Amino acid sequence: MIESWWGLALVAIGIAVVAMALTAYAAHRAGRFSVIDVTWGLALAVISVVAAAVGTATPWRRWVVALMVVVWGARLSRHIFTRAKGHGEDPRYAELLDGGGQREALTKVYLPQGLAICLLSLPILAAAHWDVVGSWLVWVGVVVWAGGTLFEAVGDAQLAAYKRDPDRPTIMDRGLWGWTRHPNYFGDALLWWGIWIAGGAASGLWPGLVTVLAPVAMTHFVRNVTGAKLLEKTMSQREGWDEYAARVPLFVPRPPRRPTG
Repeated sequence: MIESWWGLALVAIGIAVVAMALTAYAAHRAGRFSVIDVTWGLALAVISVVAAAVGTATPWRRWVVALMVVVWGARLSRHIFTRAKGHGEDPRYAELLDGGGQREALTKVYLPQGLAICLLSLPILAAAHWDVVGSWLVWVGVVVWAGGTLFEAVGDAQLAAYKRDPDRPTIMDRGLWGWTRHPNYFGDALLWWGIWIAGGAASGLWPGLVTVLAPVAMTHFVRNVTGAKLLEKTMSQREGWDEYAARVPLFVPRPPRRPTG
């Protein structure tokens, strides 16, 4: 068992380093850097299980948080792997790297994503290190996580059905995609707020304040950096996009506005 916070942090860092090294090898073999999206969820799932196994905090809460992360990571990695099979490079990474190779990817992909994995592991490590001080907060976190997971999964399923439709319109605006232009990214951010509530906030004031960086970072990245904003650079070139963007919000869901004119 590891009683030290820094000991648990070193475990998380070690797993992230190994995950990025394996991803670099897999990306070289596959010829595309988007394989890192599969690694992302799996690495955090491994960290959560190892932290629950070697941590010394309240046992049931350690494993509740681990289960939340594993369900998220396994579903997301499977979805991304299935979606990317048989396709080339993700346009987001093509835009980000602009023709660069593995050396460029080291500073623009592997290092930032490895650091992000370590940052997101903070509420996981809190659940493994500090005893729970508010059991009710754990269950609030589970409810928020479940809502985000459902939102993300439904959004992904609706997008997959849209892509299979031979008569589909140019812009996907059905279901949740009529309430937000990126329901999968919004769901991803929301469920990580749930993980923070269960793992960080339920550990006390100071652990909650330190670990809130994790959901803040996740929300920022999926909305402004590697997620919605980057994807919209290519999506905005589609016919009818401007009208869609005027009706439907970028991130936080709301009922769509009526078309103007």
